[in-house]
Amino acid sequence: MSKSFDDLIAKVSECEMKKVAVAVAQDDAVLEAVKAAKDRGIADAILVGDKGKIQEVAKGIGMDLAGYEIVDEPDVPAAALKAVELVHDKKADILLKGLVDSKTFLKSVLNKEVGLRTDKMMSHVCVFEIEGINRLLFFTDVAFNTYPDLEQKAKIIQNTVDIARVCGIEDPKVAPICAVEVVNPKMQPTVDAAELTEMNKRGEIRDCTVYGPLSMDLAISEAAAKHKGGLSNPVIGNADVLLFPNIDAGNITYKLLVATANVKNGNILLGTSAPVILTSRSDGFEVKVNSIALASVVAGKM
Repeated sequence: MSKSFDDLIAKVSECEMKKVAVAVAQDDAVLEAVKAAKDRGIADAILVGDKGKIQEVAKGIGMDLAGYEIVDEPDVPAAALKAVELVHDKKADILLKGLVDSKTFLKSVLNKEVGLRTDKMMSHVCVFEIEGINRLLFFTDVAFNTYPDLEQKAKIIQNTVDIARVCGIEDPKVAPICAVEVVNPKMQPTVDAAELTEMNKRGEIRDCTVYGPLSMDLAISEAAAKHKGGLSNPVIGNADVLLFPNIDAGNITYKLLVATANVKNGNILLGTSAPVILTSRSDGFEVKVNSIALASVVAGKM
């Protein structure tokens, strides 16, 4: 079972080296990540974008472009679409968002002719390695779906569970996170959490254990669970997957952790025909390297 990003990177070595298509590659953090990923044996890359700008940025960070394939496309939407097409045509295994806004990037991902859409619901997961916690935590959905209903939450859980299992967690423990750990009809997330628990018992959400509603402390802290007492379930204090009730709760938690805690994290978009790395343009290169490692493990199992 992967308990850290070092463990994930070790799993990459079990698979054939993957290739990343970078959409609009003329960005220093992106190129640093691509270089680091190649140097560490995680993945190679095809750089799509304005060749002159890519060369200029690479020179500024001391990166030798020898050995990298560059597809010269100065137009940003066209470059994003070309990168998607490379993955669609199996010339690359992973798609990485570069210096392009999310709307343009996702429009290319969903292109009817060369896009990566499937019949699955798309959702986002951020994998965290947090100092003091002895396992990886899978946060979902903190960046893509805004206010999912019950059916959408079930699909988000299933997407995330499938990835957690790829990372070596045989029976992921899933906590639908709420403000309280009791069902309150006036608080819809608690009602949804209880129903998700029952759906899991009926086999409608598979290959995992779901229990909720749970407050954040009860989901991740055995000490908190012992202190509150009276609750007993394998998920309590040991959750692997944290399902947030909406993007507000998830995104605020994500950014608070990144800004204040000693963490490593990587992000991936799920529900596509190949792994898609959707990171913020403000994310540093290490987040992108971790995301490439995560995507490479997923690509190796797809």
